[in-house]
Order: sequence, then structure tokens, then C-alpha cells
Amino acid sequence: MTEAVLSVTNVSVVLRRNSRDHLVLDDISFEAMPGEVIAIVGESGSGKSTLGAAIQGLLPVSSEPKVHGSIRVAGIEIVGAKPRVLRMVRHSLVRAIPQDPMSALNPTMTIRHQLKESAGGDDNFIRDWLGRVGLLDADAILDEFPDRLSGGQRQRVLIAMALMAQPEVLIADESITSLDVALRGQVLELLREIAHGQRTSVLFITHNLTVAASLADRVLVLYNGRILELGRTGNVLANPGHPYLAGLLATRFDFDTDRLHSLPTLPVERMRLADPENACCYASRCLIVRDECLNGRPELVPFSANDHVAACFFPGSVQSSAAHYHPTQAWPTTITVKPVEVLRLSGVSKSFTSTGPFGRRWSRQVLESVDLSVAFGECVALLGESGAGKSTIVRLAAGLLAPDGGEISRADEAPQVVFQDAVASLTPWLSIGEQIGDRLRHLGLGKVERRHRVGEALEMVGLDESLMSSLPASLSVGQCQRAMIARAIIVPPKLLLCDEPISALDVSLAATTLNLLGDIRRRLGMAVLFVTHDLAAARIVADRIAVLDKGRVAQQGDPDTITAGFGPVSVCTILTATPGTHPETGGWDA
Repeated sequence: MTEAVLSVTNVSVVLRRNSRDHLVLDDISFEAMPGEVIAIVGESGSGKSTLGAAIQGLLPVSSEPKVHGSIRVAGIEIVGAKPRVLRMVRHSLVRAIPQDPMSALNPTMTIRHQLKESAGGDDNFIRDWLGRVGLLDADAILDEFPDRLSGGQRQRVLIAMALMAQPEVLIADESITSLDVALRGQVLELLREIAHGQRTSVLFITHNLTVAASLADRVLVLYNGRILELGRTGNVLANPGHPYLAGLLATRFDFDTDRLHSLPTLPVERMRLADPENACCYASRCLIVRDECLNGRPELVPFSANDHVAACFFPGSVQSSAAHYHPTQAWPTTITVKPVEVLRLSGVSKSFTSTGPFGRRWSRQVLESVDLSVAFGECVALLGESGAGKSTIVRLAAGLLAPDGGEISRADEAPQVVFQDAVASLTPWLSIGEQIGDRLRHLGLGKVERRHRVGEALEMVGLDESLMSSLPASLSVGQCQRAMIARAIIVPPKLLLCDEPISALDVSLAATTLNLLGDIRRRLGMAVLFVTHDLAAARIVADRIAVLDKGRVAQQGDPDTITAGFGPVSVCTILTATPGTHPETGGWDA
């Protein structure tokens, strides 16, 4: 019998935030076998990234972590290990692909220097790995600094950096969220090859259930720091044993989703638990909650075949609850699009120049003769591959960059931007409440009124008012993304620029965000430029889709027409992918 390369036993993690101890992981136990892919799924803030950090021994010192239980990697105990042991483990046994590509790369070092320092190897070895993750223009990238690359390019550099080391355990934390669908398929295939060919255990942290279905051998469902469900992918996703997973599956949106209705979302908290320590952690939101759920904590018990377990007192009632997640109301008002442009790009071109070794200069044309407009009340979705120039258009539209050629006209001199890299966009030493409320200063409001407005903005994006005093470092990436949206809309602009605003969010929060944008547009007539890799989201949120290809607008038109033209072909590698061939994996068709 093959021994587990990773063993997590009764692990609990307490972190100190805002002068209070918080139980972030609660009695987590599972094993990962060589060559096995385990998808760890759950909402933002459920503890997924904390679990990955605990396995690496990288919990933030500032949060005064207290870890109980045992984490063993290839027989080496991580909990309580000395720093030299942890450094050896991270160098030779465990590698991670972090969620935030910009903060994970050293801004003062070239890509070549960082790859060689991390994994070694000559230039040909490095070029080969960059090519395997879709960076075919390796020579142009190696001598660049991270800030000159797109978010997708930075993410692929980090993927290559982790895989080059050929670790025993690979932790991929939302590693494909900034990639377009074609590159996602390529990276997923590479992860399958690494897992099943090199016998690497992969922990794939994700909020995308479709991707989890196409890649994972087993699925681990995490909520509020507890495992609610665990089992073979086919069994878990086809027959969920817990209302939480049933709700996540019911809230997915695709190309058949009705655009005339708001999207289904998970229920919000419906009650306050009298004794949270002795109740089901999902009871306050569950649609089928009963007295037993409020007076005891359900343990993981067998639910169906092939080691499928669920922490629910009444798993047989799950399927009947799924219908409650579907929308029943159409949008209350229609969108009024006026023939008045709030943004126009006419013949806009942009290139970037950098200096490499020995003073050699590189010049890269990012945009060429781009014509694009957004009318009052209109939402235009901008699609394109990673590195196509989408984020550059956002920065030009916001006035953060100047074009090399062409003209840009704006009706709003201060459009608000929701950037792709939410963590880096927030000031680390200011509280979330201070940063959101800063846009209210010119209104002359009193302190009490400002606090009330900030609380309303947080509630609109699904964040608790208690986070107002928190620093960005204590929030998950998904929570930081929602805080960015709250800051942008607390004083509604004429034009909102969204650069991948849902890429870091789980499916329910992504639906909540799309509903929020739809509601704000209808109430305020706000125009939106929505950059995304998600074709289904673009179809739902947009009045018009523009497709960017190699710095040019290649196609524009009605969302249904555009997505019908190339959407299903582009995402077939994700939507119909076959799960990996791990010997004990059951079949599952996403």
C-alpha cells in the first residue's frame, strides 16, 4: 500500500486579528497520495489559503499563529519544526503557486534572475518550462521586470517557477484565475501531467467547481474552517451530501443562464446562533435547518460509495433544497442606454520599452489603432487572451497611462477602477473603512454619517461591517476584491472600469457581484467597461462584447452572437474535460 506523501491530522489554526483570536481552521484531517489531485473548494474566507500556508509553515507571524495537530510531508513534521527544516521542506518537497502574482515576484529582479534563483537550470531549461505554460516569447520576457508583464504572464511565470522544482507536493492557490480559457486548459493539462507522470501530489485550491471537476481526483469542501464534504470527484459533485455544496452547484452560471433575471446566490445569514461552538457551522444560512442542527456539531459520516463523507445530520434532504437557490424575479427595471458616450478611444496605440542586459532595449507594441466606445448606461465587456492589452486599455481609460497615438475622450474626469490585483491596490497600513470612506471626504459628511455610508457600501458587496477596522493583510483576496468594489461605488461614478473583478471570487460571490453591477447600472445609469476572461460572465453582464486580439479590436457585437460564435469552442477544454486518470478516480463529466 502506497504511503501518503501529505498527512494532515486534527489540525486547528488560531490567528489573532484586531486584537482577537479567530479559529480559522477547525479540526482538519485528510491525506494526499502520490500522484493525486485534491481540489479544495469553498467560498472566499473559508480557510483554503490558510490551509495551504499552514502546510508550508508560512502562516503570517504578525497574526501570532497557534497551530494544533500534525502536518507531515514525506514523513517530516511541519508543526513546530525549526526554521532550517521548514526551509529545506519548502525548497525540496513543497512548492506553491500563490494567488497574488505581483506580490510573489521581486519587483527589483528580472524574470530570468528569479527563475534561476528559485529552481536553477540553464536558459534552455527555463525557456522550455516557460513554453510549457504558454509563454512562447521567452526571450522577450526573461529580461523584463514583473511590473512590465500582464497579470496572466506573471501568473504563468510563477507556475513555471513552481513546476521546475519538481516537488513532492504542489499547492496551487487559485493559480489560473488570471488566465484566459485557452491557457487554463493548457495549464490544467500540464498539472495533470505533473501529478500523474511525476507522482506529485497537487492541492488545487479553487472556487471554480467546473475546473475542479475537470482536474481533481477528490474534492474537499471547506466552509468556515471546517471540512463539510470529502470524496471522489464524481460522487461529490454529482450527488452532494451537504446543503452548502448543493447551493454552490446551484449558483453556477453558464451560456444558458437567463440574462433577464438576477443570478442565484447562496443565502445570507438568516439567524444568530445561540451557541456557535455546539451547532452546525452552516446552520445560520441553511435553508433546511432543523433543531438538531442548532444543538450539535455534525461529524463527517459516510454518505455514498467510494469514501464519500459529509458533515450533515440530514444529507438526504439536500437535493430538495437546491431549488431554493434559483432566481424567481426578473430585473425590476430595464437598462436605459443613451447615445451619449462617456468613453471613446479613437485610433489609440500604446507600446512599452524596457532595457535589458548590456543596455539592450526592448520595445513591445501592446495596442494598435484601437477604436472603442462606451455609452451612458452601457456595459461593454472586453475579452481577449492574457497579454492582449485589456488591462492597458483600462489604465488608458482611467488616465493612468498616456497613449502613444490616437485620442481618448471621457465624460467623467475621475472614472473609478476596480483593479485585477486587489491586494496590491489597497494601502496596507490603512484600515478597510478608512480607504472606502476616503472618497466621502469632499462631501462634508460627519464622522457618524461617513461610518454609516461605509457600512452600507460593505453590506452591498457582501462584507460584514466588522471588517471596517481590519487591515488588508487580514482579509482574503476575495474580500479585498469586494472592498475595492465598495470603494469604487460608495460615490457612484459615471464610468466604472472593472479589470477582472470576479476572477478571485467564488461562484456565489461572483454572482453577487454581477447582480450588484447590474442593479447599480439600472438604478444610476452608470456605464461599465468590464474586462474578463469569463465568457459566461461577459454574456450575462454586458450589452456589447468587444474581442481584443494582439492589440486590436477584432470583433464587436451582441453578447449572444459573440459567445455563440466562439465561446463554446474556446471553453470546450474546460467544460467537457475528462478528469485525471488516477487509479482510484471515478468518472465525471463537467
